[in-house]
Amino acid sequence: MKFFHRMLMLLCVVIMTAKTGEILAQNPDSLLQSGPMVGYAQMREVALWAQTKQAARVKFVYYETTIASVRYETDEVQTSKNDAFTAHCLATDVEPSRKYTYELYINGKKVNRPYPLEFQTPKLWQWRGDPPTFKVAMGSCAYVNEIQYERPGKYYGSEYQIFTTIHAKRPDLMLWLGDNVYTREVDWNSRTGVLKRYTHTRSLPEMQPLLASTHNYALWDDHDYGPNDADRSFWGKHFTLDAFKLFWANPSYGVMGKPSCITQFEWGDAEFFCLDDRTFRSPNNRKTGAREMFGDEQIQWLIDALSSSKATFKFIAAGGQILNPLAIFENYATFPEERQKLLDLIEKEGIKGVIFLTGDRHHTELNKLERKGTYPLYEFTISSLTAGTNPKAVDEANPLRVSGTFTAEHNFAVFEFSGAFKDRTLKCTVYNPAGKELWTYSINSKDIR
Repeated sequence: MKFFHRMLMLLCVVIMTAKTGEILAQNPDSLLQSGPMVGYAQMREVALWAQTKQAARVKFVYYETTIASVRYETDEVQTSKNDAFTAHCLATDVEPSRKYTYELYINGKKVNRPYPLEFQTPKLWQWRGDPPTFKVAMGSCAYVNEIQYERPGKYYGSEYQIFTTIHAKRPDLMLWLGDNVYTREVDWNSRTGVLKRYTHTRSLPEMQPLLASTHNYALWDDHDYGPNDADRSFWGKHFTLDAFKLFWANPSYGVMGKPSCITQFEWGDAEFFCLDDRTFRSPNNRKTGAREMFGDEQIQWLIDALSSSKATFKFIAAGGQILNPLAIFENYATFPEERQKLLDLIEKEGIKGVIFLTGDRHHTELNKLERKGTYPLYEFTISSLTAGTNPKAVDEANPLRVSGTFTAEHNFAVFEFSGAFKDRTLKCTVYNPAGKELWTYSINSKDIR
């Protein structure tokens, strides 16, 4: 009887598995794990991304929003388990200054989503008129709970509705400033674990509308690079970079032939230089050798790129704080020689329009560094999206903090760019998860020349 019972149970499992597979095959919506997501945009191509639950064929159909009769297709991509069933596709039949609607197809069948699927191409404005008005949202530290792997006590992630609120602001871009995924002890020592963590975070329902209609760019900090406070010694950085490349759709990954999360992109008259503060970072406890966070080659590339840039606003984005002079936690001030070297080079090269964007600290603040004989440097630290907050940081004796800009609750920022070519204004507004305005600060392009 026991043998018969076991065989009956096994038969039931086989039948249920077969039926599940049949349902998935018939319903393309059920095959979608996460996304679709809009990645980088250039005037001649746009990156589109999706993740399926099992091996499947993925493609996108797209058309100018006002001309639905003329339709284009991306190449079809076969997803695989080795790549966490992710698909990267390129829309190459695009023109500058256009808005597009797109559709996702899995195994030849259209996937229906209850929110807009849209992308755009950058405006061709150079030599033709003023730069466009546009909005960039940003934030860092996105923690999504998974109960069986959380530490004892209060869960660390909360207020996921913040992503719905960001989407409601309808930014053109979203810049993820690091710790966009929090790997746990069960994750960071295997490629399998890291891919599972990315899949779990990326599948958050509240995140999907934002991914689907906003161009997403990302860099990393320690928690998506590896363990807490991870540095260049982390042996698994090759597979965490692999995961980063699978789940984000940046225009590039690394410079000077060295793999990393470093990338660079433009929108309007703003250019963003996204740095890697982990891959080349010396260990905190090293007593000999050079203390470096970015490394000389990355700094030299950055200075070259900044010097060549024609952008009004040149944003240096990194996971950890750069201008804050307090040598605490993992601030750049704990690397004083390299920090001073970077600041000196920016000044000696006469580079105009530099603004820093950082995360990590689980609070938000604006730092302002006055410099003799030249314009002040600003640093917007925007943190945290959903990870635990750090209200105690309000008592830090940071002499650069601009009064009224400290925020300890979950938050994000929206930068709005507007104005004539030689009189541009950047307005930063910080919001809480409900969309309540917490503080604003404006910088005119003339003030950073």
